[in-house]
Amino acid sequence: MPRFSIVVPSHGVAGRLSQALDSVLAQSFGDFELIPVCDAPDAPAADVVAGYAERDSRVTPVHSPPSAGLAGARNTGLKAAVGGHVLFLDGDDVLVPGALAALDARLSAVGGVDVLYFEHERTPWWEGEPTNPAAPLLARTPEGAFSPGRAPQLTGVALPAWSALYRRAFLTERGLAFPGDHFTDIGFGGLVALRAERVAALRAVVVRHLLRRQGNRLNLPGQHHAELLEQTELVLTRAAEQDLPADRLKPLFEQLFAAVLKTAAHPRRLTSGRRAFFRRASALYRRHRPAGYRVPGGSVGLQHRLLASGSYAAFRTLRAANRTASRAAALLPRPRGLRTRLRYAAALRLPLDRNLVVYCAYWGRGYACNPAAIHAKARLLAPQLRSVFLVEPEAVGSVPRGVEHAVIGSRKYWQVLARAKYLVNNANFADAVVKRAGSVHLQTQHGTPLKTMGADQATYPVVAAATGSFAKLLARVDRWDYNLTSNRHSTEMWERAFPSAHETLEYGYPRNDVYCTASAEDVARVRKELGVPDGKKALLYAPTHRDYATGFETGLDLAEFCEAIGDDYVVLLRAHYFYDQGASRGGGRIIDVTGHRSSEDVCLAADALITDYSSIMFDYANLDRPIVAYADDWDVYRETRGVYFDLMELPPGRVARTPEELAAVFRDGSYADETATSLRAAFRERFCQFDDGRAAERVVRRVLLGEPPESIPPVIPLAERVPAPAATLVRS
Repeated sequence: MPRFSIVVPSHGVAGRLSQALDSVLAQSFGDFELIPVCDAPDAPAADVVAGYAERDSRVTPVHSPPSAGLAGARNTGLKAAVGGHVLFLDGDDVLVPGALAALDARLSAVGGVDVLYFEHERTPWWEGEPTNPAAPLLARTPEGAFSPGRAPQLTGVALPAWSALYRRAFLTERGLAFPGDHFTDIGFGGLVALRAERVAALRAVVVRHLLRRQGNRLNLPGQHHAELLEQTELVLTRAAEQDLPADRLKPLFEQLFAAVLKTAAHPRRLTSGRRAFFRRASALYRRHRPAGYRVPGGSVGLQHRLLASGSYAAFRTLRAANRTASRAAALLPRPRGLRTRLRYAAALRLPLDRNLVVYCAYWGRGYACNPAAIHAKARLLAPQLRSVFLVEPEAVGSVPRGVEHAVIGSRKYWQVLARAKYLVNNANFADAVVKRAGSVHLQTQHGTPLKTMGADQATYPVVAAATGSFAKLLARVDRWDYNLTSNRHSTEMWERAFPSAHETLEYGYPRNDVYCTASAEDVARVRKELGVPDGKKALLYAPTHRDYATGFETGLDLAEFCEAIGDDYVVLLRAHYFYDQGASRGGGRIIDVTGHRSSEDVCLAADALITDYSSIMFDYANLDRPIVAYADDWDVYRETRGVYFDLMELPPGRVARTPEELAAVFRDGSYADETATSLRAAFRERFCQFDDGRAAERVVRRVLLGEPPESIPPVIPLAERVPAPAATLVRS
């Protein structure tokens, strides 16, 4: 029997789950079992956990459906546990180094106890100083083991479940489990403290709790706050049944109703049913108020008196008086120009147009990428919706005929942004755009992340300097309702890079649908448009942007490369869109397609791809055509830009480090041999999971038409997809 069983629920934390698991497996004390609780075998977290279970026999995952909530996940983990003591660790928290050794030493020092309480550190995700809220409670506890009556302030309801270690036999013999769903820590902590006979404290930090940017999920608006009253009633009823002494009942009562009053006084937690919540809380207060109880002084005492008397109108007035003008001012829109601000503010007071969809791609560069693909599908499946594409003045000409548009910064631009029910973007809308109640923001992204993105860029000085304010970036992220991903890797990395409360849609990238739906005629048409000569193999060369470079630079001399590989090939040059200088330019062996509006067309035209670290490789892999990674400066790029995985260990095909090596793989044909094909197959298995040709349909049905998740077309397995044919394959 292991000394410790560590239960780690993982719902919604796949992106940071590995940090929690690593913190456990790296402990110097190794006598434990680690029980990650996943939603299902095919859930995002399950992919993360599977690798750990293969490498370490102490990792034994179990499954609990999301509908069971946090309480169900913990109870499932508890049932599977066989260790002497149980520790519950949230999936985005970590054990500090030496934590298990410290717990083991403390248990040995105090002897058998039902509960060992310990300190935890609450670490702000972005800025601010860490706090240790458990320290004041534990500072006044006796030195050794003690009965709960000797530390009445230790009620259990003021500490989270992961701030204590529990003797497993104590929990099972007393039938203790996590009650309900929301606010389960309050109910569990209170019941445990009521039933425990012998406890102890460890005055040292064991768990480092990462505070979410978006705050505790329990603090979000919703009817779930009624469960706080259910947990309060459960604990106080059990206390009454035990005839809890007055010196223990008073702090328990105060700590429970401190949480109740905080919710009752918070205008955003209870968007409806505030009066009913207050009345029920008032009845609970009067029923369980200890005999001779004296209310605290000051404003808190006034709230106690109003709750005891059931004076909701007076309580509401007190709450309103505490609102400050500065908070209201902070919510005002701030577009540039007084006249524009006034017009936008006026439009925000008008009702949402529930049939209006606003699209934008690449900060207004034109009609492109996932937003364009969703727009095209919406015209077929939801013709009743009015769609407006936002573009910069110089990009107006790129908008296809029949597509309504608005120039960014214009009066129409602000009007449609204020009124639209749906807003779709592959980047982000301007800082001044207000997220209205009832509106739906869909972030489609525009690639699979190899390089670090979002908040993960903060530790790379060159990138961070170019990114600007991360606080503003994350404020824009907070507007998202949905975030689209094309593979499980992206799901995990976006959760890390853009932490917020949005829902992830693993539907694939709509712009990649064409890789499964295009015909040989489509490929031939695009090649003709780009100027690819008949009979030539087209190699797409697509290098990415270097944050440490001042302009478009490449370590490859294309003229020399073309000379080295022979006359059978032409090169399609597509530089990063930062260096787009206009329309495509053709001629000779090198055809510049940087300005071509559709990267999908360019990929369809190419018989093979040469890239370095551009995310185009993940999209092109859907075509199942050869890919060569030209990694002449990988070490510099990795250290300067930061990456999520080592591309050299999982390349999409052959890797070349020098111009000579690159030319050689095309001269001898190894760019498309069995080894290259095998590497590409493994790459596709990992990164082409959801791009099956129906992504746009799934997005339109779920987001714009509001169809339930269970009715959305499932993803076609990779082995059953038929990619668009390459031109060279057509001829053969």
